[in-house]
Amino acid sequence: MKGLLAIARAIDTLNEWVGRIVYWLGLLMIALGVYNAVVRYVGAWIGENFSSNAYLEGQWYLFGIMFMLGAAYTLRHDGHVRVDVLYATLSPRAKAWVNLLGSIALLIPFCALALYLCYDWIKFSWAIHETSSNPGGLPRYPIKTVVPVALVLLMLQGISLAIHSAAVLTGDETSPTEEADEEIKPL
Repeated sequence: MKGLLAIARAIDTLNEWVGRIVYWLGLLMIALGVYNAVVRYVGAWIGENFSSNAYLEGQWYLFGIMFMLGAAYTLRHDGHVRVDVLYATLSPRAKAWVNLLGSIALLIPFCALALYLCYDWIKFSWAIHETSSNPGGLPRYPIKTVVPVALVLLMLQGISLAIHSAAVLTGDETSPTEEADEEIKPL
């Protein structure tokens, strides 16, 4: 179990770092939004157009990257929305069973299926160098590449959750999320 826990901790560390990078992308997205709003009004006031569809799409791309890459980080810190009516009342062992079975039966197969289904979609986008239909828009194929990266990170975090849950069931850990919550430090 120690070897598996070492793998789980390596996955946790990877997703922790990705989450911290995504945090900074949020600030960049906000700065781009402020720029778009300011230049729209300044441009209208002086009769020039300083804005572009590329800036607007850049905001959307950054939001998409944050949402997709943040999913694994959120799972790591048990932040996904769930129906807590029953789960909140369960013992740590029962929660570990739910997490273990949910990861193995639902999360990991979903990620694998989504990876399989998105392959041709992304391959075609790269083959034609897909770009936005908006004038001055950005290329779309790089942003589509984030989808499989996010799915791989989420699948890895699901594997980590399954390992931590199994460790709770074997008595090697007390809770799969306590350790993650203790490691949160200010950026």
